[in-house]
Amino acid sequence: MARLEPYFPKSHGKPRVDDRRVLSGIVFVNRNGLRWCDAPREYGPHKTLYNRWKRWGERGVFLRIMEGLAAASATPKTIMIDATYLKAHRTASSLRVKTYGSPRRQAVCV
Repeated sequence: MARLEPYFPKSHGKPRVDDRRVLSGIVFVNRNGLRWCDAPREYGPHKTLYNRWKRWGERGVFLRIMEGLAAASATPKTIMIDATYLKAHRTASSLRVKTYGSPRRQAVCV
């Protein structure tokens, strides 16, 4: 977390909820595919998690974090391939509507 500290926006005025705790909550919600309101209370209010996720995303905070961490280590340690698109494409193509017979009488197979 110490490596991430420089990437967090500076606080102006009222003290904020701990950025590290909020970031952990955002990662937890996204990794587990949860709704914001289902986030464990240990990460703080779900509204705070969502608002920070939205604001930080719009301001490019997550992008700067990823670019900064990638620049610090030139040799990749983990390579991930997202096969979600391939699975969705295969499933969609197998569900195409097939028609048989003359134009007047068509049987539809789904």
